[in-house]
Amino acid sequence: MITFVQPFELELKDMSPRLMVCDGCCCGRLEKGNDVVPIDMLKTAWEEHGLKEHVKLSISGCLGPCSMKNVSLMMDGNDRIWLGELGTSEHYDALVTWAQSIGEKGQMTSLPEELKNHQFKPKSV
Repeated sequence: MITFVQPFELELKDMSPRLMVCDGCCCGRLEKGNDVVPIDMLKTAWEEHGLKEHVKLSISGCLGPCSMKNVSLMMDGNDRIWLGELGTSEHYDALVTWAQSIGEKGQMTSLPEELKNHQFKPKSV
């Protein structure tokens, strides 16, 4: 007898943290008044620092809260840390540094100071 497990039944706490970076309908779109999302820089940093084994990087379509511009979402089990209005290289460097910290500690670490003012709670996600 074969038993199939539905995806929602999987233990989320056993998954590695994942950083989702929006590259959807608004984020990174200069024509919509948003700053560029440095996708290639993030992918290169993940590769150079060996981060993909500790924090998965996903470049996603629209994550939803478009009014927050250039949204990223760090997921760890059932925990969600939403970041918005990211627009400088310092913001994205801080994401890399945060992922490195998580990799070194083997668990979620505190949000870097450069990103604290960018954390938000979405209204309906």
